[in-house]
Parts: sequence; structure tokens; C-alpha cells
Amino acid sequence: MPSHRSRSHTRRQLLLGAASLATATLLPSFAWGQSAWPSKPVKIVVPFPPGGTTDILARAMAQELTRAFNQPFVVDNRAGAGGNIGSELVAKSPPDGYTLLMGTVGTHGINKALYDKLGFDPVKDFAPVTLVAGVPNVMVVNAEKAKAMGIENVADFIRYAKAHPGKLNMASSGNGTSIHMAGELFKAMTGIYMTHFPYRGSGPALMDMVGGTMDVMFDNLPSSMQQIKAGKLKALAVTSAQRSAALPDVPTVEEAGGPALKGFEASSWFGLLAPAGTPPDIVNAVQREVAKAMATPAVKEKMLAQGAIPSGNTPQEFAQLIDSELKKWAPVVKTSGAKVD
Repeated sequence: MPSHRSRSHTRRQLLLGAASLATATLLPSFAWGQSAWPSKPVKIVVPFPPGGTTDILARAMAQELTRAFNQPFVVDNRAGAGGNIGSELVAKSPPDGYTLLMGTVGTHGINKALYDKLGFDPVKDFAPVTLVAGVPNVMVVNAEKAKAMGIENVADFIRYAKAHPGKLNMASSGNGTSIHMAGELFKAMTGIYMTHFPYRGSGPALMDMVGGTMDVMFDNLPSSMQQIKAGKLKALAVTSAQRSAALPDVPTVEEAGGPALKGFEASSWFGLLAPAGTPPDIVNAVQREVAKAMATPAVKEKMLAQGAIPSGNTPQEFAQLIDSELKKWAPVVKTSGAKVD
């Protein structure tokens, strides 16, 4: 018959074994719970067509996030209504981390003042994740047409436009985009008239700029850079307060335009947002990986070469930027007289 000490030892072994089995059973479940997101592909909605800066930046981030999370991050272009169609789609998507938006100064800074009706609230319906990059816009003209019209700089452009009211066609990536509003601000400050042609994104607009159907565009610098370098488009000025490191010889609109354009500034920004109610752990995880990517020399250099200034700031900082941009653009839209039903 086993002794009391032997029986106690046996019970202790059984209890330890049971505890070990329970731990072994629970640990995988706990670990799975922590790493459940993402367990399938994540969609990044771009509310503009392929080829523009929003699309370029979204694809760059999709590549980095795919590598970081070991799940595909796929770009889904949903163009229309100045970015509102794609933005509304994300606003009404489940807040589960599987649908993100590459928002812009247009969708989350300008459109609320420009459109009488929006299918979403830029603040209440979204959880800001991170600012991806800020970019200056660039005033570009068709190089061949500019030469024929004797336009070498901003002053020449203004003189020509005043002498030929309504003859120049101004392209934009859509009503309410920063590209559109930069042009409206330029028109308001100089007193010139140009016919505005809104496209469904920078890509299609640039095709007509290069083809000569359109004369001028205040495009986001990254999407125009290739055509500027190829000599198809001539950069007259950048719309930021300072010159761009990507085009150091190109003056700012304020520098080139004289007293009439003093204080002119109309830069753009692009950032990731999720539907409101998305778990903070997911929002923070995406922000951390974007910030890591932006800190790598390869990504940083690529962004700067395209004219973009990389960010990766916190959700709180991005929320503050959106709030300030909504306040900034409302009076600009009002002054310009631009409105979309």
C-alpha cells in the first residue's frame, strides 16, 4: 500500500500535469486572439482613379503594410464626386480594421464646405490613423502651348490670361480637391478667368494636359513629376509657402506672382483613416507600422524624390490636423464662390 507521502506526491504531480495541460491549451488561444487581425486581406480605398498622388501613396503604403502584417493590403479605387463616393463607402463599412481610406485634404478638409450634402461626416464617421505625407501642389502648363503663347513664368501667365479672358482651360482632379481649390484661389487673387474642367482624378486630367486639351493645372507634385522631368509639362511655381526640395529651382507662387499673390498657399495632404469605432489596438498597430516605414531611408528618399514630405504621426495629431484644415478651408471656399450641389 502506498505511503501518505507517496500519495501526496502523486496528487501533486497530477495537479501540476493538469495545470500544464490547461496552460498549453490556453496559450495558443490567447496568442491567436492577440494576432487575429489581420487574418484576411485588408482593403485600402482610394477615392480617385489610378495614377494620381492619392493612388501612388496608397500603393506605397499597401506594399509596406503587406510586408509588416504578412497579409495582403489591397488598393481599391472608388472614384467620383471629388472623393466623396469612396469616402462614404468607408464611412459605412464595418469598423473591423479590414477597410481603410486614403483620405485627402479634399475629402477631410474642403468638401464639407464645398458640397451642400455629404453622405458622411469627416469627423464623426472616421477614426484618424495617421498622416502619410504632405505635398505641395505645382502649377503646370503644357510645355509646347506655353512656348507658343510666350509663357515662361507666372507673371507671363497672368498677363496672357488677362489679355485672353476665358481662353485658358484649367484642369483639376475633381470638384473640391486641393487641385481645384488652389486654382480657384489663384483666380480670386489675380482676378483672371479660366474655364474649370473637373476630372475624376489627376491621372485622366494629366493625359489631357500632356495632350494639349487643357492648358493649366495646379496638380499634386508627385503625380506631375514624371511629366515635368520628361519636358511635357512646364512647372511655373509650387503652391507651398517654401520651395520644394524635389524642384529647388521652381519658385513658390508667392515669389513668382508679385504683390497680388502675397500669402498664397494651398498644399495637400494624404492620410489613412478607418471607420469610426475601429478598435484602437488596430488603429495604433497600423500607425506604428506606417511610422516605421517612413523612418526607413529607402521609403523616405523615395517620398522626397517625388515631392512628398513623409509623416506617420499619431492618430491624435492627425485628428488635430483635420480639425484645423476644416477651419482653414471653409472661408477659402466661401471667398472663391465655388459650390457643388
